[in-house]
Amino acid sequence: MDTLDNIRTFLAVARHGSFSATARALDTVPSVVSKRVSQLEHQLKTPLFVRSTRELALTEAGRVYSLRFQAALPELDAVLHDGWGPRSALQAHLRIKCPTTLSMYYIGDALVSFRSAHPGVRIELVLMDRSVNPIEERFDIAIGALPTTYTNVADIPLCGMKRLLVASPDYLRTHGMPDHPRDLAGRECNVFAATGATWVFEGPSGTVSVEVQNSFTANDSTMLLKAVEHGLGFATLASYIAQPAVEAGRIVAVLPDFRLPDFTIKAMVPENRRLNPAVQVLLQHLIDASQDAVQRANTLSSVPHAWVG
Repeated sequence: MDTLDNIRTFLAVARHGSFSATARALDTVPSVVSKRVSQLEHQLKTPLFVRSTRELALTEAGRVYSLRFQAALPELDAVLHDGWGPRSALQAHLRIKCPTTLSMYYIGDALVSFRSAHPGVRIELVLMDRSVNPIEERFDIAIGALPTTYTNVADIPLCGMKRLLVASPDYLRTHGMPDHPRDLAGRECNVFAATGATWVFEGPSGTVSVEVQNSFTANDSTMLLKAVEHGLGFATLASYIAQPAVEAGRIVAVLPDFRLPDFTIKAMVPENRRLNPAVQVLLQHLIDASQDAVQRANTLSSVPHAWVG
């Protein structure tokens, strides 16, 4: 197992370009990353990186091994996960990554219902609010909504998700209702860390981009919802998160004529895991469950200006 960990660390370093960036991504320290790479170099009897004070670059051998390991690692993981033997029903150990908010709102329910229907499948769910390479970090399925892609990993769309621009009634009474996205430039805004402070809208005359004032940043949308409810300005939220608060009158959807582009929730699956029967059945279950949940959430697709005066 140490060799596999060393290989995964090597691939992560090759992608991130430094020991420190890799350590942050793998939630460890640079000395551990360096040690794993050195152990792999010793085992292969060749340097994999050219190290200098300014950069870390793959050697020719490193480039060759990077390609070979990327191709081989999914198959090795498949063997270790699935074991051997005849099966009359689904049996597997599936390791799944999902953002915290998505899990709490509906992906978690879908996984629980799947597990109930298939008791031979063991599920290990890891809640993580960043994009991961499922090959390097040993996930059978990595669920997310960021556009990041990885080599030898298939992107399988689960559903589209509408988003809303929202603020609290109290904030709008005090600061006024914006008429155009440009009006947001001088207002307090709550920003989702993964997507940044440039907000893009589709309006009657085309695309409008605005750089907003980043007053509060979080990597979890439920925290942004709390900030909005407490009168701390605007935020862009997925409809499934915003809907209950809008219906309860705690927040208001604004600028209905300027639509935020939908984002796509997807499952990232290592190519060699797509043929696993448990993975295939779970993916279909997630697609069906996601479509049902989003159809309900997207009933809040267009909310007119609310009277807050």
